[in-house]
Amino acid sequence: MVCGLMGVMTAQAQPLLKTHVETGDVEGVLEGTDLACYYAIPFAAPPVGDLRWKAPQPAQPWTGVLKAKETAKWPPQPEKSYVSYDMMDEDCLYLSVVTPAKKVSEALPVMVFIHGGGFRTEHYGGELWQSLARRGVVTVSVAYRAGALGYLAHADLAKENPEGHSGNYGMLDLIFALQWVQRNIKNFGGDPAKVTIFGESAGAMSCNILCASPLAKGLFRACISESGAFMSPLSLIDQATAQMLGYLFMNQLQKKTIAELRQMDAKSLTGNGVNFQGGTPIIDGYVMTAPLYDLYQKGEYNDVPVLIMHNSDEGAVEFDSVSVEMYNQQVSQLPGHWGDSLKTLYPGRTDEERLYSLRDVVRDVNFGWPAYAWATLQKKTGKSPVYMAYLAQKSDTTVYAKGNRRGAAHADDIMYLKGAFDNKGAQYPQEKKVGELMQQYWVNFAKTGGNPNGKGLPNWPLFDEGKPTVMQFNNGASLIDVPNKERISLIDRFCQYIRDLRAGRTQ
Repeated sequence: MVCGLMGVMTAQAQPLLKTHVETGDVEGVLEGTDLACYYAIPFAAPPVGDLRWKAPQPAQPWTGVLKAKETAKWPPQPEKSYVSYDMMDEDCLYLSVVTPAKKVSEALPVMVFIHGGGFRTEHYGGELWQSLARRGVVTVSVAYRAGALGYLAHADLAKENPEGHSGNYGMLDLIFALQWVQRNIKNFGGDPAKVTIFGESAGAMSCNILCASPLAKGLFRACISESGAFMSPLSLIDQATAQMLGYLFMNQLQKKTIAELRQMDAKSLTGNGVNFQGGTPIIDGYVMTAPLYDLYQKGEYNDVPVLIMHNSDEGAVEFDSVSVEMYNQQVSQLPGHWGDSLKTLYPGRTDEERLYSLRDVVRDVNFGWPAYAWATLQKKTGKSPVYMAYLAQKSDTTVYAKGNRRGAAHADDIMYLKGAFDNKGAQYPQEKKVGELMQQYWVNFAKTGGNPNGKGLPNWPLFDEGKPTVMQFNNGASLIDVPNKERISLIDRFCQYIRDLRAGRTQ
C-alpha cells in the first residue's frame, strides 16, 4: 500500500510529458526529474517547393502521438566546423518547449527565445533554457528561415503576394511562431497573456523589429534584448533595394524565373561561397513600415517593457591583431572630420591600442549605440518601463571569442543565462554569481511583465540617462551611467549626420 501511494505521488510530481497541440498529440522527454522537454514541434508547414519564399502556412495535423525527442535539423546555411550539410534541411520550421508545469492549468509565464546568427546562420536548438525553466517559467526556442531562403526579395515574388511585398520570410516565421504560442502554450502549463520575447544578436534585432511591427502587436507583453537592436541608419534596406539585390542574385545564379529558383537545391542558395547580398530584414511597408529609429521617435511601436543589454568586449570575436594599414583603412572610410574624431576616441598608436580600439568600434557601433538609441527613444516617447544592462564579466571561458579579452565578448551572455557556471562555483565563483543574478533578474522580468527586481537582488532602477541606472554585471551587480558614453555620443552624432544626409538636410 505504501509502495502504491509512493508510485502515485511520483507520477503526480512529474512535469507534463504528454499534451495536445492544435495539430495532434505530442510527447516530450523528461529532463532530470522536473522538466518536460519537447525538442521539435512543427509550428508551420515545411517551406519547400511552392512554399519557398512564401509566408509560413499552417502545419498539417498528424495521427497518433508525435514524439518530440530530437531537435529538428538546422536551416540551410554555410557549413562550419560544427555544422555540416547533412545536419540541415529546408524543412526547418520547428520550435522547442521546456516546461516545469505538472498540469496544464498552472498558467506559468512564458519566455520565447530567438537565436542569433546574422540572419544567415545558427539554430534554434542550441539553447533550450532549462536553467530558466527551473526558475518557474515555460521556455520556447524558435527556428526561422535564414539567408536567401529567409530574405530574398524580387519583383516577381511581390507579384505573387496579395499585399505586394517580398522578403522578410524569416521575420514572418517568428510572427507565425508567436501566434502558435498564443494558441497552444496553455497546453504546456503556460499563460499566453504572459509572454516575454528575448533574443541575442540577430535575435535581439528581431526582438526590436517585433516591438515595432504592427503584425506582432499583442503577441507578447515584454521584451529582453541581448546585444542587438535594429536602429542604425548604416545598413537599412528598403523594398526597392532588396528587390534589386534579388534580381542581381538571380542573374548570378543564371536563372530567369522564380520557378527556376524554386527548383534549385537549398544548398546552392545558402551554402559556402554563395554570394547573396541581402540577408537582412527589409523595410517592406508590411513587417516594417519605416526605419525603426523613425518609428520610435514618433512613438509608433508596440510599447512594452524592455530590458536592453550589451557586452563590454563584443568586438573580441572579430580581431586577433590590427595592423597600422588595417586601422587606417577603417578610419579612412569616414567622411570629413569624422575620421579625426574617431582617432581621438579610438586611438591607434600601438599594436594594443589598435586592437582594442577597433574591437571597441565594433562594440559601440553595432551594439552600444543601438542599445542606447532604443532605450533613450522609448524612454522619451513610450510609457512602459525601460531597463538597461551591461555585461562586463571577464572570464577565461567564452563562447567563441579570440584572445586578449578584457571583458564579456559577443554571445558570452548565453553562458550565464543557460547555467554554464551553475555547478562550477569552485572554479568560477564570480561567473556563477553573475549567472545566478542574471537568470533571476530575467525570470523576474518575465514573471512580473516588466520588473526585474525581487527579494535578495540589488535594486535595479528604471533607466534614466545621466544617472547610475545601468546594471553592470561584473563580479556581482552594480549600477553605472551609460557605459562608454563619450564614444556613444560621437556615434549618435554621426548617425544623425547620416539620417540628415539621406533626408537632404546636410549639404
